[in-house]
Amino acid sequence: MIQCHPSCRPAVAFLSRASALVVLLAIGPLGCAQAQERPPVSPDEALDLPPAGFGTLRQDDVSLRLHTTTVLIQVVPLDERVIRLLSQDTYSSLHRLVESKADELNEAASRLGISTPSLFLVTFFGLEREARFNPDDLTVTSQNRLFRPAQTFPLSPLWSAQQLGQRETATAIYLFEDGIRTLDPFTIEYVGRRNDNWEQVLRTLERERASVIARAAAARP
Repeated sequence: MIQCHPSCRPAVAFLSRASALVVLLAIGPLGCAQAQERPPVSPDEALDLPPAGFGTLRQDDVSLRLHTTTVLIQVVPLDERVIRLLSQDTYSSLHRLVESKADELNEAASRLGISTPSLFLVTFFGLEREARFNPDDLTVTSQNRLFRPAQTFPLSPLWSAQQLGQRETATAIYLFEDGIRTLDPFTIEYVGRRNDNWEQVLRTLERERASVIARAAAARP
């Protein structure tokens, strides 16, 4: 478990707003006017999908964070079973983001031999001037297995520089191979810092899922 150092706490709210803005800019003004094929989901995942449009959670509620002396990192799973529990606007933005990148994501997954990729939205936030970061150093451990990024899809022009000024952000979609179980506890790690708070987030997701199903049932004519 990791607690945010007092020096980075003021950055958390700014980081969330910046991440949301990057998503909106990446989608573009037309959103997904043209339908695209979303990266495939497993049969089990398809069966577990809660109804969309009834969630109330904030993106912060389903985020994990890490910090070093130079950067703050926010990680958000893009699993539909998770993001469908978010508020309508937030869900729509993240869902459309994945759809807008579907061609690139599917091509990469096919080339890498990944049938059902795990996707995460990752944002790095600079805590000081010339804050360097290495995107490939972020890993996920699930079911005692270590996952390294198979490929990243930058959403910010600063991503390729791998260096941020103070309060600057860089965001990308991370594609991992099959096997990360987002409805079970997992851990994220970056240069020796780790966060295993997902088990706590799962309890929030379970409560919200029950509420979403109840709201959807009540809304039926």
